[in-house]
Amino acid sequence: MSTRPFSLRNIRPEIPAATINDNMSTDERFQNLVLRPIVKFQNELLIEVFKNYVVKHKSVFYDLSLQKRMDYIENAIQKDMKFRNSIKGMVIGLFTVEEYLIYIENSSALNKRMMNIVKERLLSNIQLFEKPELLAAV
Repeated sequence: MSTRPFSLRNIRPEIPAATINDNMSTDERFQNLVLRPIVKFQNELLIEVFKNYVVKHKSVFYDLSLQKRMDYIENAIQKDMKFRNSIKGMVIGLFTVEEYLIYIENSSALNKRMMNIVKERLLSNIQLFEKPELLAAV
């Protein structure tokens, strides 16, 4: 019989570069064991969510230089609370109850870590954020 915690952990990708050792803080351990795998698992959804965010905000993103696009992504994640909360929900929804109980002990610091991971993931996929009609022409 498959339980929710087992299923949730089972679908998460392994991240060999995410090291775990005795010297790391609880937050760093949580980041490497829980946050990174979940964000990696949600990558495709996060990309589509950001594309939708751009369209809902009049597509001004598409007219920006690369540096301004990077700033736009950072601002969306750091300053748009509705967008930020939506992303948090996509990650927290894949926590086990045990992980959630750990998360609520220090949610502020863990939210910062979560948003930084998401921001870096979106920035590393920035080439995917082109005008839809330009992608269709290729």
